[in-house]
Amino acid sequence: MSLFNVYPLYDITPIRAKDVYVYDEKNVEYLDLYGGHAVISIGHSHPKYVRAISEQVEKLGFYSNSIQNPLQVELANKLLTLSSCKNYQLFLCNSGAEANENALKLASFHNGKKKVIAFKNGFHGRTSAAVAATDNPKIIAPINAQQEVEILKLGDLDTLEKALAKNDVCAVIIECIQGVGGLDESTTKFYQGLENLCRKYSTCFIADEVQSGFGRTGDFFAFQKHNITPDIISMAKGMGNGFPVGGILIHSNIKPSYGLLGTTFGGNHLACVASSIVLGVIKEENLMQNVKDISAYFMDKAKGISKIKQVKGRGLMLGLEFDFPVAELRNKLIFDHYIFTGSAKNPNVLRILPPLTIQKKHIDVFFEALEKELKMRK
Repeated sequence: MSLFNVYPLYDITPIRAKDVYVYDEKNVEYLDLYGGHAVISIGHSHPKYVRAISEQVEKLGFYSNSIQNPLQVELANKLLTLSSCKNYQLFLCNSGAEANENALKLASFHNGKKKVIAFKNGFHGRTSAAVAATDNPKIIAPINAQQEVEILKLGDLDTLEKALAKNDVCAVIIECIQGVGGLDESTTKFYQGLENLCRKYSTCFIADEVQSGFGRTGDFFAFQKHNITPDIISMAKGMGNGFPVGGILIHSNIKPSYGLLGTTFGGNHLACVASSIVLGVIKEENLMQNVKDISAYFMDKAKGISKIKQVKGRGLMLGLEFDFPVAELRNKLIFDHYIFTGSAKNPNVLRILPPLTIQKKHIDVFFEALEKELKMRK
């Protein structure tokens, strides 16, 4: 049986990884500055992570959400401590798309409305309502297009208020730093204005932190820079360091009831242990401070390269924008210099999403390779 061919694949076969490095079947070492789409937060194969999952699977890998699971409570308490998100409740699921599906569904249950507002170049997943709220018609099937979604220009409060004033919008969903879209972000004034408008028109404010959460920006969540309080926060990717886990934080003004949301695998024992270890390592190794330090170092190095048009993003959620498409440059970096980087919807943006454990010496290796390739470019 063949695989359903939906992924363009690099001719590389990783078989093991350690911290910021990935190794293929020929034992070639690659510097991972992409983290498998910002998934690897505490480094590949962190010893505490490997040990905790191994010990848990020996005891109990899975049972359904119809029984008590103290590991979920432990995870919720660790999240509260590290994120400082008070007055929230935790619902666990399996992925970022599922987190956003549950966020949108819950918003609609809460206020009885059904329209969604999202923003140009936003990405929220590939399923049902999440993909309909994603600004990419190529991945929206006719069955998804039946969702009522309006895509607005990022930063336009006037148009946002006109849309909300119709009183049919259940949720506004936004990435405070866009991921796939190309690292665009707006101003604190805009995000605070968005929150105020959502309150005014009884609309749920959903902060999509699937890619930016769990310390990647230097804050635990990207929205926290702007002193705002979302009704629902979606998260996944770096949450499990490679183990499939997602979730939403739900403000206490939204009340639960039996059967309102549900999942088979969400919040299973292995997922909870994986995410708890991620939180523990982020705290113990002071990784959010490391994100800030390495980000400042990266920004300083980038200033010395004239061909970089703009550095976008914050922390270790970064994009280098050039005045040319970066596809060839990415190929050179991976095949000639053994460095993984990422692409974006904006073809001129090179995305940098390394493990949060990365050090200055790794940044030096990247910029040495980048400068060499840019000098060779005509």
